[in-house]
Amino acid sequence: MTIALPKGRLFEKTSTILGRCGYNLTLGDRQLVAEEEGNKLRAILVKNSDLPTYVHHGIAGLGVCGSDVIYESGYSFYELLTMPFGSTSICLAGRRGEPDSPGDATMLRVATKFTRFTRDIFHSRGMAVNVIRLDGSVELAPVLGLAPYIVDLVETGSTLTAHDLEVKETLGRTSVQLIANPAFYKYHFEAVNRFVDRLREAMDATDHAG
Repeated sequence: MTIALPKGRLFEKTSTILGRCGYNLTLGDRQLVAEEEGNKLRAILVKNSDLPTYVHHGIAGLGVCGSDVIYESGYSFYELLTMPFGSTSICLAGRRGEPDSPGDATMLRVATKFTRFTRDIFHSRGMAVNVIRLDGSVELAPVLGLAPYIVDLVETGSTLTAHDLEVKETLGRTSVQLIANPAFYKYHFEAVNRFVDRLREAMDATDHAG
């Protein structure tokens, strides 16, 4: 099986759990493809935002990805397992002193990289929204006057505080999911289910040990 893993912290945390299952992945400098010693699992290391595309097109049958990234991709996957890390809040934030609820605004202007999520959640409330896409530091948007509000992931809130911003509303929670290409799962469901069971057992053993 081939599994797509995101670069950074999610790769480190996922590879730790895989190691507990006996899948020991090693990546050399600048290496983006790894096979574990038993040749039962092949991993490709990709940018988080690209991961759903690799799984959707069948380059990898499985992947580990944030639910926010999955939603933004617009692709449909089987979500097989929620990983025990990476959960965080997705929030509406703005400058201190701005109204806590922008519900009376004729047109809400929001800067975010989560454009699909932002449009969908405010349209579901019957609110018109002008979404400005940013891929970098969205905290600068209210500071520089690009948009009075942002939608972003918030863990500690320290970055918001540093820019004199605050959470106005928590819009939802994100999680990290093990996903499968639907066609791949259809033809390999027995092997995939065994793999999922091993991951779940490793996660449960860790919880009990803790």
